Amino acid sequence: MSALAAQAISTSRLDLLPLHIEHAEEMAAALSDPALHTFIGGTPDTPQALRSRYQRMTAGSPDPAVSWLNWVIRVRDESCLTGTVQATVSPSGHGHGHIAEIAWVVGTPWHGRGIASEAARGLVAWLSCQPVHTVIAHIHPAHRASAAVATAAGLTPTGEWHDGELRWSRSIGR
Repeated sequence: MSALAAQAISTSRLDLLPLHIEHAEEMAAALSDPALHTFIGGTPDTPQALRSRYQRMTAGSPDPAVSWLNWVIRVRDESCLTGTVQATVSPSGHGHGHIAEIAWVVGTPWHGRGIASEAARGLVAWLSCQPVHTVIAHIHPAHRASAAVATAAGLTPTGEWHDGELRWSRSIGR
């Protein structure tokens, strides 16, 4: 498989736009609440730090067999960026198809509106049209909101643990 590239994805309320370095300033403001880091660790990035990170992310994976796919989430009616979704697509190791590890984050002002769930469902639907057979996510066991997002995207807990997080999975093979 050649490297995948993030493409614009539209859902009923959202536009998932391929990440660009120019998104850093607005995203730094959207993700500035330290509470967002309760389960993932770290602290909010400054616009400069986020710009550097986005530069590395948009350059792509150094491994040609792995695709780094990143989107910003825009609420269409509000014309503002509210968060991100991402997928790291890599060979399954079984010789057939690829695995996509997905993640999401939505800024605190937009919590409780179903934005992360809608974005994750849109991402999984897009991935189902790619050469991907399995979608996985790793979720902290106490992060009920992320578990709800994973459930909304059709993932179920596997019982497998990785670095203190529960692995969730969904088969999307055609």
